[in-house]
Amino acid sequence: MTEGYGQRLGERFRVKNAPAMVTQAFCKGEIAVTELRCDRPSSEMSDSIRLEDAFLLTLHFRDIPNREYWEGGRRAPLYDLRAGETCLQDLKRDPTVRLDKPYHSLVFYLPRAALDAIADDAKAPRIRDLSYEPGAGVNDVAISRLGSLLLPTLNHPAQASRLFVDHVLSAVGVHIAQTYGGMQPLSRLPLGGLAPWQERRAKEMITANLGGILLKELARECRLSMSHFSRAFHRSVGMPPHRWLMKRRIEVAKEKLHDGRMSLTDVAAACGFSDQSHLSRAFTQAVGVSPGAWRRARAS
Repeated sequence: MTEGYGQRLGERFRVKNAPAMVTQAFCKGEIAVTELRCDRPSSEMSDSIRLEDAFLLTLHFRDIPNREYWEGGRRAPLYDLRAGETCLQDLKRDPTVRLDKPYHSLVFYLPRAALDAIADDAKAPRIRDLSYEPGAGVNDVAISRLGSLLLPTLNHPAQASRLFVDHVLSAVGVHIAQTYGGMQPLSRLPLGGLAPWQERRAKEMITANLGGILLKELARECRLSMSHFSRAFHRSVGMPPHRWLMKRRIEVAKEKLHDGRMSLTDVAAACGFSDQSHLSRAFTQAVGVSPGAWRRARAS
């Protein structure tokens, strides 16, 4: 059992609550993200994480001056980490850090099996290792943006669609493989969109599973790799699958709201929302008014 994400990782860093989300979008090997936050650190060292062939990439949301970091029992040079920077750690090398300053971070977990699956999906040679300088921060704008997208879902996991989590964590994995592992596909993916039957089938599956469906299931049904499917769907439809799912949820919600006998709670459940408040937030953001106000306006 890995200690690379979730509560087991939180325990290594003296954090009692460590919310996490996991995807197995690439079938073999899971990619995970964990939020770690401590406002009053103990000045102790973090505990060792069980050794495994996996990497952690940490996105920091707070400045950490003079950060003390060790790998393989050796202390790395001191670095001043800035909010928005990332650091890589190799779990084969027993990374530990002194917890003497407040911190807030997202930690992405990427095992060897996931790296292999990402390379296989891209039809690229498998990655031998990731390149990084122990303890040093990197201004990785892509990871910063993707991490910012995930923060709200960690606070409200029931409201996060599986398509969204798969999409973002898969993008993180591919970015790490390309940026730090030097992954380059042997051939470019086709630039075209989905065939008409593929687009129709993908939309049918999403509509039949408004509560959530895995990205790999859509790709498999269309007989495409995940990376090819995601790009082709976006090109054909004009948005990624998770956004089309939300668009379809809102459309179905409007249909249900015409039935004055259905409560907003029932409408939310029928459209794949976790509860009425989730429906209200998403509907208001998309339409500009609350579901109740929209229903009353149509009834008048």
